[in-house]
Amino acid sequence: MIRALAKMGLMLVCAAILFNVYLFSKLGFWTLLNPWTTSFMHTQGKVFELRHQWVPYEDISRHVKRAVIAAEDSNFSEHTGVDWDALERAYEKNTRRGKVVAGGSTITQQLAKNLFLTSDRSYLRKGQEFIITFMLEFWMDKQRIFEIYLNVVEWGQGVFGIEAAAQHYFRLPAAKLGPQQAARLAAMLPNPRYFDKNRNDRRLLWKTNLILRRMGAAELPK
Repeated sequence: MIRALAKMGLMLVCAAILFNVYLFSKLGFWTLLNPWTTSFMHTQGKVFELRHQWVPYEDISRHVKRAVIAAEDSNFSEHTGVDWDALERAYEKNTRRGKVVAGGSTITQQLAKNLFLTSDRSYLRKGQEFIITFMLEFWMDKQRIFEIYLNVVEWGQGVFGIEAAAQHYFRLPAAKLGPQQAARLAAMLPNPRYFDKNRNDRRLLWKTNLILRRMGAAELPK
């Protein structure tokens, strides 16, 4: 019995190693070529008709870049994938509230989850997210990570990537978005499907104005 369990455990370890070798190789491939779909897109594609169009980094409005950095990860250009201070602050805030109200995940961590994982909140999933996060930071510079993130993040019901979002909400290309429009899109990111249906929600307006005030200090990746 013990030998059988040991053998099973060894097989699981080998499978985990092979899976991560596969992910590592795939991310290396994506340093040069663009991912056209993600695990999260695949999941949502079973429910909604997907809208997604890749757009190069240089064809995305600088206002969008600054707004998303200001909203999602102000230390993006400085950390190595995980912002430990932000995680500590999120833990303390959640402890005070007695529920999860803050995540502390960086843009790289969010990208890791979107590319390969599910929205499950288990420790196993979080551990795998950390592994993929460090793989992303190993293979790619910050600008490439940010480019992929902006092109695959969810922005509404079946809406993925900044180009689809710009067309869906403003009937404009991503390159033409102004500060107010960029801030509004960034404000939607924590809960895009809700805000897609509730576009006049007061919280959305409040956060849009907050992001507008912070955008000038946002440091873009190089």
